[in-house]
Amino acid sequence: MELALIGLQNAGKTSFVNVVSGGEFVEDMIPTVGFNMRKVTKNKVSIKMWDMGGQERFRNMWERYCRGVTAVVYVLDAADKENFPLAKTELHALMQKPAVAGVPLLVLGNKSDLKDAADARTVIDAMELRRLSGREVCCYCISCKSQHNVDVCLEWLSKHAK
Repeated sequence: MELALIGLQNAGKTSFVNVVSGGEFVEDMIPTVGFNMRKVTKNKVSIKMWDMGGQERFRNMWERYCRGVTAVVYVLDAADKENFPLAKTELHALMQKPAVAGVPLLVLGNKSDLKDAADARTVIDAMELRRLSGREVCCYCISCKSQHNVDVCLEWLSKHAK
């Protein structure tokens, strides 16, 4: 399985990669510059994860790393509601690219352990996920810190990745 992890800066993409690959959570992460790639085997499934930088200057590279992946994982800081409109705009712009046509999409509302975090229904509505057609789309609220729902996400990816 090959995954592209994308989303705005500070959403928790690298934290998700770290939790999936080794169970470690680090509170203060250094922003990803460009991208990182990590391979891991989970439940007898080999997973190659492209962890993309979320800063504006790197977003034009997202499409390039989404070509040929088995699924796109869009990570959203569920407690940063102020950035939902920008996150939605970036997601929808990417999903319209021919390179990602039909590729399954998993949206993760990360940081669900925080008091002000949006629930899954709010994330689905705010990100207008029902407008994305022609692909499998799913949304889970997770916490990389507590590892809440991380296994459920991996299970979904195993079942729905092309």
